[in-house]
Amino acid sequence: MAGAFTDAKKDKPGRFAIAEGGTIFLDEIGDISAALQVRLLRVLQEKEFDPLGSTGPVKANARVITASNKNIEDLVKEGNFRDDLYYRLNVVQIVLPPLRDRKEDVPLLAELFIDRLNNIQGKDVSGISEEALSGLMHHSWPGNVRELQNVIEHAFILCRSGLIRTEHLPKGIAAPGAKIKSHPARTLAESEARFIEEALVRNSYRRLATARELGIDKTTLWRKIRKLGIKCSAEDPE
Repeated sequence: MAGAFTDAKKDKPGRFAIAEGGTIFLDEIGDISAALQVRLLRVLQEKEFDPLGSTGPVKANARVITASNKNIEDLVKEGNFRDDLYYRLNVVQIVLPPLRDRKEDVPLLAELFIDRLNNIQGKDVSGISEEALSGLMHHSWPGNVRELQNVIEHAFILCRSGLIRTEHLPKGIAAPGAKIKSHPARTLAESEARFIEEALVRNSYRRLATARELGIDKTTLWRKIRKLGIKCSAEDPE
């Protein structure tokens, strides 16, 4: 059936029609309007929807995955999100901690973004200096992984090759007062190892205190010590 608009040649299928027999991903579910919440609830409860211009409902057969950077439970308490829709969606919940709570991922993500941008832009940025890595590790990352990606992209504009240094980072990223010596490093792994070594020295090789300073778990620190080949005796104080 042709559409209602002039010169429409065919109907355009909706998202649930396209996802028939598969999976539909709905991002930023906490931002949808009250009217759309009602429509989505019907799809989940009745497993059917009304395509635009149709004369009757159509059965829906799709797995629904949603994501949000907001706390949906708080939205329910505030009256901004339907509780019945929340319970329908909250069958299996996967909580991804923000980047500020998993700073051990910062060097790995930075390396990933550097490799990706090197391939896209044809550059030869080899890594990050200790001072710049210190800035990344001390930053609170309110913008999460996307903010880190933007920071690396910003650095690529100013850094033509070699190491990304503090002067290549946006204002506010460099760690104020961080006393970390400058050492030549060719890879991000070497920079990360030196960063951890100096943190261990500052904390008299107490792994728990070092982990707290770096914002990572003690077991994560110990795993990195072994992976990076950092000299740290098992008898060192906790």
